[in-house]
Amino acid sequence: MTPELRASYSACRRLHRRHDPTFYFATRRLPAEVRPAVHALYAFVRSADELVDGPARPAEPAARRAALDGLEASLHDGMVGRRTSSFAVTALADAGRRHRLPLGELETYMRSMRTDCERVRFSSASELVDYMDGSAAAVGRIMAPLLGAPAPAAESFARLGQAFQLTNFIRDVRQDFALDRIYLPGLEEDAVAQRRATAAFRRALAEQVERARELFRHGAPAQTAVHPRVRPGMRMAQAVYLAVLDRVEALDYDVLGASAALRSWEATGAALGALRNHE
Repeated sequence: MTPELRASYSACRRLHRRHDPTFYFATRRLPAEVRPAVHALYAFVRSADELVDGPARPAEPAARRAALDGLEASLHDGMVGRRTSSFAVTALADAGRRHRLPLGELETYMRSMRTDCERVRFSSASELVDYMDGSAAAVGRIMAPLLGAPAPAAESFARLGQAFQLTNFIRDVRQDFALDRIYLPGLEEDAVAQRRATAAFRRALAEQVERARELFRHGAPAQTAVHPRVRPGMRMAQAVYLAVLDRVEALDYDVLGASAALRSWEATGAALGALRNHE
Protein backbone atom coordinates (compact mmCIF):
# COMPACT_ATOMS: atom_id res chain seq x y z
CA MET A 1 0.00 0.00 0.00
CA THR A 2 1.44 3.38 -1.03
CA PRO A 3 1.69 6.26 1.45
CA GLU A 4 -1.01 8.11 -0.53
CA LEU A 5 -3.41 5.18 -0.32
CA ARG A 6 -2.69 4.65 3.37
CA ALA A 7 -3.40 8.35 3.99
CA SER A 8 -6.68 8.08 2.06
CA TYR A 9 -7.87 5.18 4.21
CA SER A 10 -6.86 7.06 7.37
CA ALA A 11 -8.85 10.13 6.27
CA CYS A 12 -11.90 7.92 5.68
CA ARG A 13 -11.56 6.42 9.15
CA ARG A 14 -11.32 9.87 10.79
CA LEU A 15 -14.33 11.16 8.87
CA HIS A 16 -16.36 8.09 9.87
CA ARG A 17 -15.47 8.51 13.54
CA ARG A 18 -16.26 12.23 13.54
CA HIS A 19 -19.63 12.10 11.78
CA ASP A 20 -21.13 8.79 12.95
CA PRO A 21 -19.46 7.59 16.15
CA THR A 22 -22.19 5.02 16.84
CA PHE A 23 -21.70 3.26 13.50
CA TYR A 24 -17.95 3.70 13.86
CA PHE A 25 -18.04 1.99 17.26
CA ALA A 26 -20.00 -0.91 15.77
CA THR A 27 -17.50 -1.12 12.89
CA ARG A 28 -14.69 -1.62 15.40
CA ARG A 29 -16.23 -5.02 16.15
CA LEU A 30 -15.67 -6.15 12.57
CA PRO A 31 -12.56 -8.08 11.50
CA ALA A 32 -9.59 -5.77 11.05
CA GLU A 33 -9.17 -6.71 7.40
CA VAL A 34 -12.57 -5.32 6.39
CA ARG A 35 -12.75 -2.19 8.54
CA PRO A 36 -10.84 0.07 6.09
CA ALA A 37 -13.26 -0.83 3.31
CA VAL A 38 -16.25 -0.03 5.53
CA HIS A 39 -14.71 3.34 6.41
CA ALA A 40 -14.10 4.01 2.69
CA LEU A 41 -17.67 3.16 1.73
CA TYR A 42 -19.00 5.37 4.51
CA ALA A 43 -16.73 8.24 3.44
CA PHE A 44 -17.93 8.07 -0.16
CA VAL A 45 -21.59 7.99 0.87
CA ARG A 46 -20.96 10.85 3.28
CA SER A 47 -19.25 12.85 0.52
CA ALA A 48 -22.35 12.56 -1.65
CA ASP A 49 -24.57 13.49 1.29
CA GLU A 50 -22.51 16.61 2.00
CA LEU A 51 -23.01 17.78 -1.59
CA VAL A 52 -26.76 17.50 -1.11
CA ASP A 53 -27.26 18.46 2.56
CA GLY A 54 -23.99 19.80 3.92
CA PRO A 55 -23.48 23.38 5.08
CA ALA A 56 -21.24 24.08 2.07
CA ARG A 57 -23.57 22.49 -0.50
CA PRO A 58 -24.10 24.36 -3.78
CA ALA A 59 -26.99 26.81 -3.50
CA GLU A 60 -28.99 25.70 -6.55
CA PRO A 61 -30.40 22.21 -7.28
CA ALA A 62 -28.76 22.13 -10.72
CA ALA A 63 -25.39 22.89 -9.16
CA ARG A 64 -25.89 20.14 -6.58
CA ARG A 65 -26.68 17.64 -9.32
CA ALA A 66 -23.59 18.76 -11.24
CA ALA A 67 -21.46 18.24 -8.13
CA LEU A 68 -22.88 14.72 -7.76
CA ASP A 69 -22.09 14.08 -11.42
CA GLY A 70 -18.50 15.12 -10.73
CA LEU A 71 -18.22 12.80 -7.74
CA GLU A 72 -19.62 9.89 -9.74
CA ALA A 73 -17.21 10.62 -12.62
CA SER A 74 -14.36 10.63 -10.10
CA LEU A 75 -15.48 7.20 -8.86
CA HIS A 76 -15.50 5.85 -12.40
CA ASP A 77 -11.97 7.20 -12.87
CA GLY A 78 -10.82 5.56 -9.66
CA MET A 79 -12.36 2.23 -10.60
CA VAL A 80 -10.34 2.10 -13.82
CA GLY A 81 -7.11 3.09 -12.09
CA ARG A 82 -6.99 6.83 -12.81
CA ARG A 83 -5.82 9.23 -10.13
CA THR A 84 -8.45 11.27 -8.31
CA SER A 85 -8.32 14.12 -5.82
CA SER A 86 -10.97 12.55 -3.55
CA PHE A 87 -9.52 10.54 -0.67
CA ALA A 88 -12.86 8.71 -0.34
CA VAL A 89 -12.83 7.67 -3.98
CA THR A 90 -9.16 6.67 -3.84
CA ALA A 91 -9.79 4.40 -0.87
CA LEU A 92 -13.11 2.99 -2.11
CA ALA A 93 -11.78 2.16 -5.56
CA ASP A 94 -8.93 0.24 -3.93
CA ALA A 95 -11.34 -1.50 -1.54
CA GLY A 96 -13.54 -2.46 -4.48
CA ARG A 97 -10.65 -4.19 -6.18
CA ARG A 98 -9.36 -5.87 -3.02
CA HIS A 99 -12.73 -7.24 -1.94
CA ARG A 100 -14.44 -7.56 -5.34
CA LEU A 101 -17.24 -5.26 -4.30
CA PRO A 102 -20.17 -4.54 -6.65
CA LEU A 103 -19.50 -0.81 -6.76
CA GLY A 104 -21.78 -0.50 -9.79
CA GLU A 105 -24.58 -0.43 -7.19
CA LEU A 106 -23.50 3.12 -6.41
CA GLU A 107 -25.08 4.30 -9.65
CA THR A 108 -28.45 3.52 -8.06
CA TYR A 109 -27.33 5.27 -4.89
CA MET A 110 -26.42 8.43 -6.79
CA ARG A 111 -29.83 8.39 -8.48
CA SER A 112 -31.48 8.68 -5.07
CA MET A 113 -29.10 11.46 -4.08
CA ARG A 114 -30.16 13.42 -7.15
CA THR A 115 -33.76 13.10 -5.97
CA ASP A 116 -32.73 14.91 -2.79
CA CYS A 117 -31.43 17.89 -4.75
CA GLU A 118 -34.96 19.31 -4.90
CA ARG A 119 -38.23 19.26 -2.97
CA VAL A 120 -39.26 15.70 -1.97
CA ARG A 121 -42.83 14.53 -1.46
CA PHE A 122 -43.40 10.78 -1.74
CA SER A 123 -47.09 10.05 -2.14
CA SER A 124 -46.93 6.25 -2.38
CA ALA A 125 -45.14 3.31 -0.82
CA SER A 126 -43.67 2.38 -4.20
CA GLU A 127 -41.96 5.78 -4.51
CA LEU A 128 -40.42 5.35 -1.07
CA VAL A 129 -39.27 1.81 -1.87
CA ASP A 130 -37.68 2.96 -5.16
CA TYR A 131 -35.81 5.70 -3.32
CA MET A 132 -34.61 3.38 -0.55
CA ASP A 133 -33.47 0.83 -3.14
CA GLY A 134 -30.83 3.38 -4.05
CA SER A 135 -30.19 5.17 -0.78
CA ALA A 136 -29.95 2.06 1.40
CA ALA A 137 -30.45 -1.27 -0.36
CA ALA A 138 -27.62 -0.58 -2.80
CA VAL A 139 -25.22 0.01 0.09
CA GLY A 140 -26.44 -3.21 1.71
CA ARG A 141 -25.68 -5.16 -1.45
CA ILE A 142 -22.13 -3.78 -1.42
CA MET A 143 -21.67 -4.67 2.24
CA ALA A 144 -22.80 -8.29 1.75
CA PRO A 145 -19.67 -9.62 -0.04
CA LEU A 146 -17.46 -7.35 2.07
CA LEU A 147 -18.73 -9.15 5.17
CA GLY A 148 -18.25 -12.55 3.57
CA ALA A 149 -21.90 -13.34 2.80
CA PRO A 150 -22.69 -15.63 -0.15
CA ALA A 151 -24.39 -14.09 -3.18
CA PRO A 152 -27.90 -15.40 -2.35
CA ALA A 153 -27.80 -13.43 0.91
CA ALA A 154 -27.37 -10.04 -0.79
CA GLU A 155 -31.08 -9.23 -0.74
CA SER A 156 -31.34 -9.81 3.01
CA PHE A 157 -28.61 -7.18 3.37
CA ALA A 158 -30.62 -4.92 1.09
CA ARG A 159 -33.67 -5.30 3.34
CA LEU A 160 -31.54 -4.58 6.41
CA GLY A 161 -30.25 -1.41 4.76
CA GLN A 162 -33.80 -0.32 4.02
CA ALA A 163 -34.76 -0.97 7.65
CA PHE A 164 -31.97 1.34 8.83
CA GLN A 165 -32.98 4.02 6.31
CA LEU A 166 -36.68 3.87 7.13
CA THR A 167 -35.89 4.17 10.84
CA ASN A 168 -33.92 7.33 10.09
CA PHE A 169 -36.88 8.76 8.17
CA ILE A 170 -39.22 7.98 11.07
CA ARG A 171 -36.87 9.58 13.59
CA ASP A 172 -36.06 12.65 11.47
CA VAL A 173 -39.46 13.85 10.17
CA ARG A 174 -38.89 17.37 11.53
CA GLN A 175 -35.31 17.62 10.31
CA ASP A 176 -36.21 16.37 6.83
CA PHE A 177 -39.09 18.83 6.57
CA ALA A 178 -36.65 21.64 7.31
CA LEU A 179 -34.92 20.53 4.09
CA ASP A 180 -38.30 20.59 2.28
CA ARG A 181 -38.64 16.81 2.28
CA ILE A 182 -41.39 14.46 3.37
CA TYR A 183 -40.24 10.93 2.64
CA LEU A 184 -43.01 9.01 4.38
CA PRO A 185 -46.26 8.70 2.43
CA GLY A 186 -49.44 9.43 4.33
CA LEU A 187 -48.07 12.18 6.55
CA GLU A 188 -50.20 15.34 6.60
CA GLU A 189 -48.02 18.21 5.45
CA ASP A 190 -49.92 20.76 7.54
CA ALA A 191 -49.43 18.64 10.66
CA VAL A 192 -45.70 18.36 10.00
CA ALA A 193 -45.39 22.08 9.29
CA GLN A 194 -47.25 23.00 12.47
CA ARG A 195 -45.64 20.22 14.54
CA ARG A 196 -49.03 18.78 15.49
CA ALA A 197 -49.08 15.03 15.96
CA THR A 198 -52.69 14.49 14.89
CA ALA A 199 -54.39 11.12 15.13
CA ALA A 200 -53.91 10.65 11.39
CA PHE A 201 -50.21 11.52 11.66
CA ARG A 202 -49.72 9.01 14.47
CA ARG A 203 -51.52 6.27 12.53
CA ALA A 204 -49.37 6.89 9.45
CA LEU A 205 -46.19 6.86 11.48
CA ALA A 206 -47.25 3.70 13.32
CA GLU A 207 -47.62 1.98 9.93
CA GLN A 208 -44.09 3.00 9.00
CA VAL A 209 -42.71 1.74 12.33
CA GLU A 210 -44.31 -1.65 11.70
CA ARG A 211 -42.91 -1.61 8.17
CA ALA A 212 -39.42 -0.93 9.55
CA ARG A 213 -39.74 -3.83 11.99
CA GLU A 214 -40.87 -6.05 9.14
CA LEU A 215 -37.80 -5.06 7.12
CA PHE A 216 -35.59 -5.91 10.10
CA ARG A 217 -37.25 -9.34 10.22
CA HIS A 218 -36.63 -9.85 6.49
CA GLY A 219 -33.03 -8.77 7.00
CA ALA A 220 -32.43 -11.25 9.83
CA PRO A 221 -30.85 -13.92 7.55
CA ALA A 222 -28.01 -11.48 6.89
CA GLN A 223 -26.62 -12.11 10.38
CA THR A 224 -26.38 -15.86 9.93
CA ALA A 225 -24.93 -15.51 6.43
CA VAL A 226 -21.72 -13.85 7.61
CA HIS A 227 -18.70 -15.11 9.53
CA PRO A 228 -19.27 -15.34 13.30
CA ARG A 229 -16.70 -12.59 13.89
CA VAL A 230 -18.90 -10.16 11.95
CA ARG A 231 -22.14 -10.88 13.79
CA PRO A 232 -21.48 -8.84 16.97
CA GLY A 233 -21.08 -5.62 15.00
CA MET A 234 -24.25 -6.30 13.05
CA ARG A 235 -26.19 -7.06 16.23
CA MET A 236 -24.98 -3.84 17.81
CA ALA A 237 -26.06 -1.69 14.87
CA GLN A 238 -29.47 -3.32 14.67
CA ALA A 239 -30.03 -2.99 18.42
CA VAL A 240 -29.42 0.76 18.26
CA TYR A 241 -31.94 1.25 15.47
CA LEU A 242 -34.55 -0.96 17.13
CA ALA A 243 -34.11 1.16 20.25
CA VAL A 244 -35.03 4.20 18.15
CA LEU A 245 -38.25 2.49 17.07
CA ASP A 246 -38.95 1.65 20.72
CA ARG A 247 -38.50 5.33 21.57
CA VAL A 248 -40.93 6.39 18.82
CA GLU A 249 -43.54 4.01 20.19
CA ALA A 250 -42.94 5.28 23.74
CA LEU A 251 -43.60 8.81 22.45
CA ASP A 252 -46.93 7.58 21.04
CA TYR A 253 -45.52 8.42 17.59
CA ASP A 254 -45.18 12.13 18.36
CA VAL A 255 -41.80 12.77 16.76
CA LEU A 256 -42.91 16.34 16.03
CA GLY A 257 -43.09 17.46 19.65
CA ALA A 258 -40.17 15.44 21.02
CA SER A 259 -36.97 13.95 19.70
CA ALA A 260 -36.74 10.22 19.08
CA ALA A 261 -32.95 10.35 18.75
CA LEU A 262 -30.96 8.36 21.27
CA ARG A 263 -28.39 10.04 23.47
CA SER A 264 -24.88 8.69 22.97
CA TRP A 265 -24.99 6.76 26.26
CA GLU A 266 -28.36 5.24 25.31
CA ALA A 267 -27.05 4.09 21.94
CA THR A 268 -23.97 2.62 23.58
CA GLY A 269 -26.13 0.86 26.16
CA ALA A 270 -28.35 -0.66 23.47
CA ALA A 271 -25.32 -1.85 21.52
CA LEU A 272 -23.60 -3.39 24.53
CA GLY A 273 -26.87 -4.97 25.63
CA ALA A 274 -27.07 -6.73 22.28
CA LEU A 275 -23.65 -8.25 22.93
CA ARG A 276 -24.49 -9.36 26.45
CA ASN A 277 -27.69 -11.04 25.27
CA HIS A 278 -25.69 -13.25 22.89
CA GLU A 279 -22.84 -14.21 25.19
